[in-house]
Amino acid sequence: MRAPKQFRVCLLICSLIVALQPLQGLAQQTSSKSNTRSTTAEREGQHDFDFEIGTWKTHLSRRLHPLTGSTTWVEYEGTTVVRKVWNGRANLVELEVDGPAGHIEGLSVRLYNPQSHQWSLNFANSNDGTLDPPTIGEFNDGRGEFFDQETLNGRAIYVRFVISDITANSCRFEQAFSDDGGKTWEVNWIATDTRVTNASEASGTSVQHTSEERDGSHDFDFEIGTWRVHIRRLLHPLSGSANWIELDGTSVIQKVWNGRANLVELEADGPTGHLEGLSVRLYNPQSRQWSINWATSDGGTLGQPTIGEFKSGRGEFFDQEPFNGRAILVRLVFSDITLNSCHVEQAYSDDGGRTWEANFLETITRAKDKPDTAQ
Repeated sequence: MRAPKQFRVCLLICSLIVALQPLQGLAQQTSSKSNTRSTTAEREGQHDFDFEIGTWKTHLSRRLHPLTGSTTWVEYEGTTVVRKVWNGRANLVELEVDGPAGHIEGLSVRLYNPQSHQWSLNFANSNDGTLDPPTIGEFNDGRGEFFDQETLNGRAIYVRFVISDITANSCRFEQAFSDDGGKTWEVNWIATDTRVTNASEASGTSVQHTSEERDGSHDFDFEIGTWRVHIRRLLHPLSGSANWIELDGTSVIQKVWNGRANLVELEADGPTGHLEGLSVRLYNPQSRQWSINWATSDGGTLGQPTIGEFKSGRGEFFDQEPFNGRAILVRLVFSDITLNSCHVEQAYSDDGGRTWEANFLETITRAKDKPDTAQ
């Protein structure tokens, strides 16, 4: 497991714009009924993380070498900011801390699944701009427990993340590893958050990061702000159908990591019902590429990323997905980009990229007269 994964548990942080992101999941979820949202919108557990919305001072203790017998720990201090998404059914967490072992900057998207009544915690750090596999679980009696399986030093291990001692102004996060199937657990990450109650305190604890920006890290800056969205969607891709529907709505894009990541929220309505989604877009400074990770409120699970880059003012992103039992290629293109408008097109190919069928066309127009630079 990469070291930043260990940070995920504390961040509880970490994406779409269903329309703007490579609707990867659309291939798997295109037939889902958006009206199911109305019957599951008030499911138990969907507001479990509401207590954490806001700004926090974070004290972090981290074991440097887990599962080695080492007792060497390092300390970090910094801030955590948690923003509500989907009225609490998802949230975005940003963490910045510093200590003797260096600087940690991460984000996480936490998503509620109304079918399973569980949360998935999806983490990324600014060093590689890639979301790790989700840690999944739920809250019972005021205590949250989340689990997944990862690799550490080439071996499969279990990871447990616990949220406890929750009050309106404080909470505790603990991560532990097990290499014996969960019989015993070794704690390697302990974080205590205390709510920031005034602006001056928040300013005093914020962490400043001055690392050099890599090429491409601000490709999506043009899109920060609020937009009017018009969507045309092909109802039955790769079937010979020419049945398109129209949707209209709004998308809001928020800057994260000073532009090296962003969160997109989309809401639109049309003949097939209500569309509500989000996406986290992350810049990888090593590959100089972006990954686009999206989810809808009906499923509450992030899909696999669509990956690509911008060249000469045009962004192209690709991935492979299953569709109707077959593997297909997915292409997402951003073009005709100005400060106040953009065109987005998604297309599928079932012949290895020789031909492409467009199935999602989106035109976005800025809802304000001037670019939103408040972020």
